[in-house]
Amino acid sequence: MNKISEKGGSEELLLQGNEAIARGALEGGVRFCAGYPGNPSSEIIETLIQASHDLPIYVEWSVNEKVALEAAAAASFAGCRALTSMKQNGVNVVSDFLTNLALSGTKGGLVLVTCDDPGGISSTNEEDARHFARLAQIPLLEPATPQEALEMTRWAFELSEIIGNIVLLRSVSRLSHTRSNVRTGAIPDNDTRPCFDTRIPFHTFPVVVKDRARYEKLRQAAERYEASPFNRYDGPDRPETLIISSGCAWSYAVEAVEILGLRERVGILKLGTTWPLPKRLIERHLSHCDRILFVEEIDSFLEDNVKSLAADLGEKIGLKGYMGRASGHIPLCGELAPSNILHVLGDLFDISWEDRGYRDNISDLTGGVLAPREFGFCPGCPHRGSYYAIKTALAWDNRDGFVSGDIGCYSLGLFPTGFSQVKSVHAMGSGLGIASGYGKLDRFGFDQPVITVVGDSTFFHAGLPGLINALFNQSDILLLILDNSATAMTGFQPHPGSGRTAMGVPTVPVDLEGLCRVLGTHVEVADPYDMENTAQTIYRLMRMTGPRVLVMRRKCALVQGREGGFPYRMRVKPEQCLGERCGCGRYCNRVFRCPGLIWDQQAGKARIDDVICVGCGICADICPQGAIEREKKS
Repeated sequence: MNKISEKGGSEELLLQGNEAIARGALEGGVRFCAGYPGNPSSEIIETLIQASHDLPIYVEWSVNEKVALEAAAAASFAGCRALTSMKQNGVNVVSDFLTNLALSGTKGGLVLVTCDDPGGISSTNEEDARHFARLAQIPLLEPATPQEALEMTRWAFELSEIIGNIVLLRSVSRLSHTRSNVRTGAIPDNDTRPCFDTRIPFHTFPVVVKDRARYEKLRQAAERYEASPFNRYDGPDRPETLIISSGCAWSYAVEAVEILGLRERVGILKLGTTWPLPKRLIERHLSHCDRILFVEEIDSFLEDNVKSLAADLGEKIGLKGYMGRASGHIPLCGELAPSNILHVLGDLFDISWEDRGYRDNISDLTGGVLAPREFGFCPGCPHRGSYYAIKTALAWDNRDGFVSGDIGCYSLGLFPTGFSQVKSVHAMGSGLGIASGYGKLDRFGFDQPVITVVGDSTFFHAGLPGLINALFNQSDILLLILDNSATAMTGFQPHPGSGRTAMGVPTVPVDLEGLCRVLGTHVEVADPYDMENTAQTIYRLMRMTGPRVLVMRRKCALVQGREGGFPYRMRVKPEQCLGERCGCGRYCNRVFRCPGLIWDQQAGKARIDDVICVGCGICADICPQGAIEREKKS
């Protein structure tokens, strides 16, 4: 049995933040779990999938985040406790249903977990999803540590059932992916039999009456927040500066105060219940200090809301000085670090300290021998072959064509590893929608060919509406579906085309080309490893008009490696590699850029790095001298 699934409590486990959230859900009696993969949230559902082998829970990867919340809401309506998880971009996808669900209310405890990504480490933006709590007027919880993540998740189900509404729990990348010792509680026996009470329908009508009820639910949550153990104050009774903080940023503030020796001069009010605000608690602490510093990620959510509250409390608490993003003391964007807080406090209290950044420390430890790294496709990645074929076809066409993309492994087409072919990247599926717009500009004189790329999982998630729109409006688009048989960017989770569910149950895979054909598009299939023929196919399709689809089918190299590997052992024939005399300018490793192809400075020739090369064999097609050869593995 997996440690996460053990029913007994009081054991201390080393858990990642996301694992702690999953364990908290199990301790909270969750029965139904659904989500869509996306860093930094993916491990929550992955952990619950493991637990489903030992415990009576249901877990699924849904086709997108909105459907995941809708499915979880159904479980709640039937009286089961349910959870759905996603990254911050996914909350945009669920927002339409979320703002309606907040009006209809829920029955079984329902928790939506968003894992935000300050700095956009693995995202196209660093959006702060906390604003959706205020938009939908639902309770918001922000854990600061894995221990708190477990306890808050468990409590969130109770709160949801007490007020009869969904609760939003927000993590960030550093919390989701950090590890620490966590004390676990017991997992309760769960024999809830789902039953929808037909006497109590869930809907939003009449809207104004439902809206009043929603605010009453929020008021109930606020009352419980006033005495919540997730809010706490550390510091003197009357500090010279009061820091108000939440989430991971609280730990940065604590570290900065300790480093500068300011524990007797600076107070820290940690808020774990950040919407609605615990007004009496905040009023009490604002009354004791005139200089307030807000430390939070990413937006000025606490800062703005506390300032608004302070304006209402003006006669009671008097005039205060506020520091945060609005004043320029805290950076407007990007991840925070203790150094940000050290700078502010150092200036405020006239304390000097040595500003040695993370990179400086790493450089000292490694002696400066670490080579610089760049974004790049894995060895054997089929997307390298796809973009090489696209690059070749666009060059043959010679009309200044380009690629409209979106988020996924194939976003690296923006960079040299993808030959810089992609010129726009936004949200999932947006590349197709944007291309649909380009495809109607010919009447105004637009004559550049546009190729749009989308991954197989992304196509199911958000690409279909764009293709249907192009068909409906007869937009001139060429769609390349990069079918690598997995949701590769986020951990190889299954999707509707993979033939297996999250819990390992075989299912009928959705036929991509069949689906596109039944919609009425012209569909062909190509192999990204066969770059020459694929380039010719792309070039031919570029000369056609109307909506057409090319499915680029080849398994992700990491999936292929696990399923038996590749057929070749690659080598460079030194007698045929001319090195600098070739005139190709080291094309194989300077342009093609597979990590398995390296330049041997001493020999002055290219060679294969046998440790990195997987043996896909496609590099043999790009050497002008034919110096790279495939050898069949025995």
